[in-house]
Amino acid sequence: MMNMRSCKVILRVDFNVPINSEGVITDDTRIVKALPTIQQLLAQGVKLIVMSHLGRPLKDLNDDGSIKMSKYSLRPVASRLSELLGKAVSFASDCGGTDSMEKIDNLKDGELVLLENTRFRKEEEKGDSEWARSLSALGEFYINDAFGAAHREHATTATIARYFDHDHKGFGQLMEAEVSNAARVLDHPQRPLTAIVGGAKVSDKIALLENLIGLCDHIIIGGGMAYTFLAAQGFGIGKSLCEQDKIGLASEILVKAQERNCRIHLPIDSVCGDRFASDASVMITEGPEIKGEWMALDIGPRTVQQFTEVVRRSKTIVWNGPMGVFEMPAFSNGTKSIAQAVADATSSENAFTLIGGGDSVAAINQFGLADKVSFVSTGGGAMLELLEGKTLPGIAAIKD
Repeated sequence: MMNMRSCKVILRVDFNVPINSEGVITDDTRIVKALPTIQQLLAQGVKLIVMSHLGRPLKDLNDDGSIKMSKYSLRPVASRLSELLGKAVSFASDCGGTDSMEKIDNLKDGELVLLENTRFRKEEEKGDSEWARSLSALGEFYINDAFGAAHREHATTATIARYFDHDHKGFGQLMEAEVSNAARVLDHPQRPLTAIVGGAKVSDKIALLENLIGLCDHIIIGGGMAYTFLAAQGFGIGKSLCEQDKIGLASEILVKAQERNCRIHLPIDSVCGDRFASDASVMITEGPEIKGEWMALDIGPRTVQQFTEVVRRSKTIVWNGPMGVFEMPAFSNGTKSIAQAVADATSSENAFTLIGGGDSVAAINQFGLADKVSFVSTGGGAMLELLEGKTLPGIAAIKD
């Protein structure tokens, strides 16, 4: 990182953490993930100005149209950050206003101030250039470590960076790790490269699948979206989730994959329930066909065995989306087994394994395997768009 001693440095982080009605942070993972960059900068003796968003306050107003200040304030985050750092964290009650200016002017080398929620200002989500320019004047350097918001063209995640030259802006440690680990999948993977894609809907993963079939040797498809593909192959799927209007698209994806020598693996048996409930009656099919009123809620044991074998033979693995309704114990085995297979491939086969955000991260954490894989992304939407082959504004604004 560039020498910034005694300089004022603007650091954009992603402190969009869950806070309950009592103002208590229920999961501080995003704060913890930002600590290495914060500690490194403070050790250099910078005057650190930290910015973050929290929630969508302008979409959740009081009845009189005012902002729910207490619900969306970053003040509890300042307190938690202070505890984690073991040092005082100053808090400004605005973002770039008079209180910010006063707190920044009082900073000494190695001290930091956290500014109030950037999304209290309508200019943030609009990517307003004038507001971004005024914020850029607060510091001599700009560091972006907010990968979780890198896919947003917002004032403090992208626009502001364009007011700094190449020598005065850069990535933080977390952002650098996210970008470099994604590149290991997208740019120079060891082969075979396998993508595990799950979740409810094909429509949510169209761009992802279309990009991956040009990159991967194997794509494993599980979750509710698998049954649209099975319907496209002519199988009965009972009451399983199916996007009827996407059956044709699923057929096209299967054809494209074959043309590009990418093998798609679909469930060959399923764990079904008679209704969508944790206490539903359970039945395991003998093959891909699902009859009557049954709905598939997890991949079956033979599918687990087949998918595990594909994972075991892979040298690069990216996983985005669960194999079933893993939140319900009766339908969690498929996701848990694939999570274990990915962890085993990491340790025994020396595979590079990337968990690509969203529910996959929740699953890998639920099963206690997060420290058994190569990298767990902090950005659900951002990582998904990166894997889709899109250019992320927060990354491009630093590189441009």
